[in-house]
Amino acid sequence: MAERLGVGLGWRSELDLSVARLPGVDWVEVVAENLHAPHLPESLRALRERGMPVLLHAVSLSLGGAEPLETARVEHLAELARVLDAPLASDHVCFVRAGGLDSGHLMPLPRTRDALDVLVANVRLAQSILDVPLALENIAAVLRWPEDELTEEQFLAELTERTGCRLIIDVANLYANARNIGTDPVAFLDGIPWERLAYVHVAGGVERDGVYHDTHAHPVRPEVLDLLAELCRRADPPGVLLERDDDYPTDSELAAELSTLRAVIA
Repeated sequence: MAERLGVGLGWRSELDLSVARLPGVDWVEVVAENLHAPHLPESLRALRERGMPVLLHAVSLSLGGAEPLETARVEHLAELARVLDAPLASDHVCFVRAGGLDSGHLMPLPRTRDALDVLVANVRLAQSILDVPLALENIAAVLRWPEDELTEEQFLAELTERTGCRLIIDVANLYANARNIGTDPVAFLDGIPWERLAYVHVAGGVERDGVYHDTHAHPVRPEVLDLLAELCRRADPPGVLLERDDDYPTDSELAAELSTLRAVIA
C-alpha cells in the first residue's frame, strides 16, 4: 500500500482559494499539463509550504500508444515532481495519440497480449525517467474493442505484476462503464491486486439521452458512493480524491461532498 493520504481535492486554478480555506482537505492532485515548473501558481506554492502533499496527474503521456513514447512529456512530469516534492506521479491506462493525430480524449486500449506488451514497455521507460513511483488509472471507456483477450482487472493485475506500478481506481469511471458498455464493476473490484492501490478517484456525472457522461461537473451520485463502499470492503484506500473540473460549486457544497467521502471510507 502507498502512504496514507486521507481525503483530497483535485487542485484547479478556479478552486485555489477554496482549497486553502476548506476544512478536511488533506492533499491535492494537480494536472501536470497545466503547470510549468519555473512558474508555479503562488497558491499552489503556499499549499506546499504548509506541508500539504501535492500529487501529479498527467493526461497526455499516451502510455498505451503504439508510437514511440514522447519522453519530453515524462521529463516534464519528472521535473514537476522534483519541484513539488511529489510522492507520486500518475497517468491513465489509455492512448491519446495515433497516426500523428491527438484524440483529445483518453482512448481505451484493446485488452490483448500485444497491447499489454506495448503498455508495459512504455511504463518501464517512463519509470526509468521518473524519480517517484508511477500509478495508472482506469478510464471511462467510450467504446469496447471486439478482440479483448483479458478482462480489465486481469489486464491491470498483469500490468502491475510486470512493472511494479501502482493503481488509481476511479469508481466513477467504473460506474460509467457499467452504464455505457455493460461491464461488471463488482467483478472488477474482486480482481484488483489491492496491495498495489495508490488511491481512489471519485467524481460526478450526468445522464443525457440514455448515455452516462463522467463530467466532473455534477454532484457525486449515490451509485458511485456505493461502489466506493464496495471498494472499502476489499481494501483500506490510502487516499480518496474528489475531482471537479467545471461548474464549480460553493465551498459549502464541496465541504459537504468531502465530508460524505470521509464518512463512506470510515
